Amino acid sequence: MPKTISRWKRTVMRKAQILTAIIALCAVSTAAMAQDTVAEEAAHRAELLAHLPADAAQRVFGGETTPAPGPAEAIGSYERGCLEGAAELPADGPNWQVMRPSRNRAWGHPALIRFIEQLAAKMPAAAGWPGLLIGDIAQPRGGPMLTGHGSHQIGLDADIWLTPMPDRRLSPSERDEMSATEVVAADRLHVDPGVWNPSYLKMYRAVASAPQVARIFVNPAIKRELCREAGADRAWLAKIRPWWGHDYHFHMRMACPPGEPLCHDQVPPPAGDGCGKELAWWFTPEALHPPPSHAKPLLVSNLPHACLAVAEAPSKTAVRNGAR
Repeated sequence: MPKTISRWKRTVMRKAQILTAIIALCAVSTAAMAQDTVAEEAAHRAELLAHLPADAAQRVFGGETTPAPGPAEAIGSYERGCLEGAAELPADGPNWQVMRPSRNRAWGHPALIRFIEQLAAKMPAAAGWPGLLIGDIAQPRGGPMLTGHGSHQIGLDADIWLTPMPDRRLSPSERDEMSATEVVAADRLHVDPGVWNPSYLKMYRAVASAPQVARIFVNPAIKRELCREAGADRAWLAKIRPWWGHDYHFHMRMACPPGEPLCHDQVPPPAGDGCGKELAWWFTPEALHPPPSHAKPLLVSNLPHACLAVAEAPSKTAVRNGAR
């Protein structure tokens, strides 16, 4: 390959990486909000509502408290869409507990809700975890959230805390106020050796090996540690994607369910385990210290046309883990 072409390719790749960093500031700034207590969450919501335009999708969908009627359907993309016919994950199950219940974000596509229940049941045998603490999934009608996420809009994303479920039922107050376990060291370059243990590798491998899972977003330091410990079985590592934040939870993304043409999957992850140059970039100054972003809020008109009907649909009786 001529040197001029090779140099051009390196320049293009470099610019693309910088653009990714700029776009991803939302992930940096909102990640800090994901553990907010009730009072902190309320303060952030009030601040945003005071400045959002009337037709901001965050305002419209963030104000809905019940799901839209109709068959379950994920509409649009993970970062720009909505959800019809959502089901709610019960607050308590044999192997899970829902965290931050006051946010009313335990809604998702019924296929995701089923999968979370099945996954939680496997954790004791697969990873030695008694169960899962479930963070934000989606709002009752999906769409952009007022705080905490740029995605989670079509009911196919879920945050799972890196704290094993305790052997007792947490009170609603505990679930709204307690913090999750931070597994990344203060230098942001390594996992914390005082927290990290072999069960984390087993847990990530069990989740990533499920065919329904498209991606798992983790802190780059966690990805690097998983690469180091994985051994010969490495195919599942392709789904482990480094992203800003995610030091006390991981973000699990499910592929679009079959037969839903309005749902748009991401392009599959690149081939390979993702443990080489791609991962090394996340430890460069531009990745560790991304510049601020001034992204404009999404308007309802920026979402798929079908989302307007979802937003305006009359409320239906709350469905808890039904309508599957």
